[in-house]
Amino acid sequence: MLKVNGIDVFYGNVQALFNISIEVNNKEIVSIIGANGAGKSTLMKTIMGINKPANGSIEYDEEVISSFKTHKIVGKGIVYVPEGREIFPQMSVLENLEMGAFSKKYTKDDIDRHIQEAYELFPRLKEREKQIAGTLSGGEQQMLAISRGMMSDPKLIMFDEPSLGLAPVIIEEMFDAIVKINKRNDTPVVIVEQNAFMAMSISTRTYVLEVGQIVNKGHSQELLSSPEIKKAYLGG
Repeated sequence: MLKVNGIDVFYGNVQALFNISIEVNNKEIVSIIGANGAGKSTLMKTIMGINKPANGSIEYDEEVISSFKTHKIVGKGIVYVPEGREIFPQMSVLENLEMGAFSKKYTKDDIDRHIQEAYELFPRLKEREKQIAGTLSGGEQQMLAISRGMMSDPKLIMFDEPSLGLAPVIIEEMFDAIVKINKRNDTPVVIVEQNAFMAMSISTRTYVLEVGQIVNKGHSQELLSSPEIKKAYLGG
């Protein structure tokens, strides 16, 4: 569904990504791991049209989207759940979910159905429905960010550091939810993560990013048993 073909990305005169190529196939979960500053978020933002590649191209569903503006990319069905959640803190949980459907021409029944699906995925959000989102715990805000992304019925969803700043028990809940999202409608998923073990444990394939370059790639289970990956990313 998604192909990134040899892109170079710059911030001014500083090159952030070097000849990056990845692909995401239908139904699969792909993880992109690497240390802080490796270029993971830059890659996600480039796919979303926030950054523009200086070289190379990005294809989605066999259409080149490299020059598209972000709203057009979202309209194609790609949803990005950014690092840091970026919810609307002064709005209620329910209002945040409704904003997730803003770009879609839904009927009221469609919106209600998607809200109920969000509550089934994270029952705690139903309990917090009228609460101001900025007063939620970090884990609850991440639940809301994920659910808001799902409101637009994505064809491909990308998660940027979904475990950031969360307690281990909440991290497990987040990754369980990501697996459910993938299985619900065979929705392809991209996970950008510093928590390499969690990302690789649920993904089909993994790309390893270091200082803006892909230094390793392969099936996640095979990479999990690699001594090099264990030493660099798994503490082994």
